[in-house]
Amino acid sequence: MPEQRKPILVMGIFALDLAFRTHKLPAWGETVVGSSLATAPGGKGTNQAIAAARLGAETYFLSKIGMDAFGHIAEAAYREAGVRTDFLRRDPHAATGAAAILLDDASGENAIVVSPGSASALTTAEIDAAHEAIARSACFLTQCELPLPLVRHALGLARSLGVPTVLNPAPAVAGAESLLPLCDFVTPNEHEAQALTGLPVSTLAEAEAAADVLLARGARHAILTLGARGAYVKSATLKQHIPAFDAGPVVDTTGAGDAFNAGFAAALAEGMGVIRAARFGCAVAGIAVTRPGTSPSMPRRHEVEALLARHA
Repeated sequence: MPEQRKPILVMGIFALDLAFRTHKLPAWGETVVGSSLATAPGGKGTNQAIAAARLGAETYFLSKIGMDAFGHIAEAAYREAGVRTDFLRRDPHAATGAAAILLDDASGENAIVVSPGSASALTTAEIDAAHEAIARSACFLTQCELPLPLVRHALGLARSLGVPTVLNPAPAVAGAESLLPLCDFVTPNEHEAQALTGLPVSTLAEAEAAADVLLARGARHAILTLGARGAYVKSATLKQHIPAFDAGPVVDTTGAGDAFNAGFAAALAEGMGVIRAARFGCAVAGIAVTRPGTSPSMPRRHEVEALLARHA
């Protein structure tokens, strides 16, 4: 394992994932019988923090959970993964978040409904209380599952401290484009890039056009994750397509974006350049999609290094 440098600080939510496998999505008013149910720790920030810790990065998680059964599951998940919870707040008055995930039996594609629960009660003062840890970090990573004013405040704090910021603008929400000037790195998938730019992203040429819009609106680097086509990286001085890694049959794509972002942040913390870090993130995602679940699918460091070695 490489010598560790500065830690990563991730802000996001915990949501207990309830994943239902089914042959079809129900219409409103319709009930369908699923083939299986699985539960696991989730929430994009949680998945990213757990994945980064599994990859060997010292990882802090900033969020809020309830003092309920789901909150106890969250604490156990962070403890097992080695995620630092110095800035994990507890709210006795709000329920911990949860997510309903519907998975297609045949393709592994997914549809998700998430309720952030107690994480939405995080305050700017609680974010500010982590400023010393943020200042010591190699990068600050967050998403759009928390209220945008909290995300904007945290990104602005990290930037004021000179810490590189990584925004995974997921899920796609109205107003997220206003965060771009605070982003050293923005990492949308095709759907999120289209929501941010108004442009389709179905080819590499379209990915480059969308990246240009993201850069023009203030992001320093645009890194579009393109599923089976890998990732596209662009900045004022960089432009490169990074192919996806084939680590086996695709089982579940739910955690792919989280795996990429965790791998990318962990690689930055080790001093890798942007292209190499994005390639590392693609390798992490390539393994994650071969397994069911979100945080349980996140690979260990030795697995990623073995995959990279096979594709050297």
